[in-house]
Amino acid sequence: MKRTALFLAASLLAAPLVVVAQTSQYAPYQFSSSATASSFVADDAGLEGEGGQAASPMGGGSPHSWGGGNGLLSHVGFGAGISPLGIQLQAATSIMAHLNVRATGNFFNYNTNFTSNGISATGKLNLASAGVSADFYPFHSGFRLSPGVLLYNQNEVAANANVPAGSSFTLNGQTYYSANTNAVTGATPITGSGVLALNATKPAFTITAGFGNTARGSGHWAFPVDVGVAFIGAPTIKVNLAGWACYDAAQTDCANIADPTNPIGQSVQSNLTTQEAKWTNDLNPLKTYPILSAGVTYSFHLR
Repeated sequence: MKRTALFLAASLLAAPLVVVAQTSQYAPYQFSSSATASSFVADDAGLEGEGGQAASPMGGGSPHSWGGGNGLLSHVGFGAGISPLGIQLQAATSIMAHLNVRATGNFFNYNTNFTSNGISATGKLNLASAGVSADFYPFHSGFRLSPGVLLYNQNEVAANANVPAGSSFTLNGQTYYSANTNAVTGATPITGSGVLALNATKPAFTITAGFGNTARGSGHWAFPVDVGVAFIGAPTIKVNLAGWACYDAAQTDCANIADPTNPIGQSVQSNLTTQEAKWTNDLNPLKTYPILSAGVTYSFHLR
């Protein structure tokens, strides 16, 4: 199962993330007065993302990074990226000058073969999740704080398992042998299935910090990065085994492990329950699921 954990971690964290220094400055302002009123007026260049304001490599900019209003639905952006949640698609829109709302969807699938405790398995990583977050820009720049909620989460690893006839396998330190097929006794080798679920808490609270404005990138394009966590709850593992197991390689003492009245069946099921608890404990740190994301977005002015 530790190989299962390694496979999961490698699949989720495979994408390299590059963090580029973010630079941004305030749009210049002038003070003008007349006989009837006085007001602050932004320089014409400061209202255009290509003008008076230095463009950030993250596409941050101030809330005035390019022309138009800064109110509800004044800007919208779409993008794609990658994170431990999978391939990410996102859309964002402005709510006010320093606040956007952003929706994200994530997906990824990966198949592999592995062996744990003598049990051969074909595993499939399935990542599918969606959520919303509020992007708050407290410093009039590209830096943001983003509390959110993972509303949909079906992230899991599913596996089908088998132990070839005559091969040994171990549960909670106890060694057993998979029985040979026997038409007279009805014996069959050990088979099974298992699921590692990464979605105990629904919905799950998320919090990230990063750079980049998905809804209002400088010059339309932005390259946002985020670092944070999702509080998905403790992972759960459920494994089911079926078939006949033996205490010895010579197969002189074998029984159907589904038979609760047989000592071998009782031993296998008891040790399987204990082994599941150990595997669950090994993966417990994933209850605080890491989010390290990078992507590219394109935004434009609506009104």
